[in-house]
Amino acid sequence: MSEHDEAEMPEPEDRSVEIEHKLVELLARREHSRLELRRKLEQRGYGFDEIEPVLADLAARGLQSEARFAEHYARGREQRGYGPVRIRQELRERGIDDGLIATALEALEVDWFAAARAARHKRFGAAAPADFREQARQLRFLNNRGFDAEQCRVALENDPADR
Repeated sequence: MSEHDEAEMPEPEDRSVEIEHKLVELLARREHSRLELRRKLEQRGYGFDEIEPVLADLAARGLQSEARFAEHYARGREQRGYGPVRIRQELRERGIDDGLIATALEALEVDWFAAARAARHKRFGAAAPADFREQARQLRFLNNRGFDAEQCRVALENDPADR
């Protein structure tokens, strides 16, 4: 190896400072799960063994928190009209464990039946579906939004206020 090659290879300590800088930069924009951060850095050519100690340090210092990410993510998705099934699935895909997911969903304190009805009303109006085909269409919409079968059934009924 020539002197020139050695000069281009950053020292391991320099790499960890560089990784920390990139992680803090990402976290300054929005909350991220540990898995999201790891994937983003791996796409930039950093190795798992380089990333993990820095991620652990950031978590220990409270700069990255799986619980905080789960709460922010769940709140944002709920506000966009998504149901608990979809939110749970998306959080799992982002590496959040089931205990933190349950805590984040409970912290929302949402009436999921009312949320399903509000999502249906926003998309289709307050009137109940006129026929089976329209009911199936609205049911597919609510299922895709992440509401369970019971929440969908209630959302498809006439509003008690409309009777």
